Amino acid sequence: MPIVVDIDVMLARRKMPVGVLAERVGITPANLAVLKNGRAKAVRFSTLEALCEVLDCQVGDLLRWEPGPGEQSQGQTDRPVP
Repeated sequence: MPIVVDIDVMLARRKMPVGVLAERVGITPANLAVLKNGRAKAVRFSTLEALCEVLDCQVGDLLRWEPGPGEQSQGQTDRPVP
């Protein structure tokens, strides 16, 4: 999956247990696990806002895009550069 979820990284940096994060954000530990493990199909902006507020971070600290097999990042082409 090209979207990588780095909530575990921020939890480790903040030395915060998953259960505490879920409680402070206002979501169930099961829903946090779905998001944390990259199985979520969607995320509400209000949830991202709460995660960023509790973890004192930016959205880009929690989510990042990585090209998958056969994908290219924007600006890359298969054509040779003249």
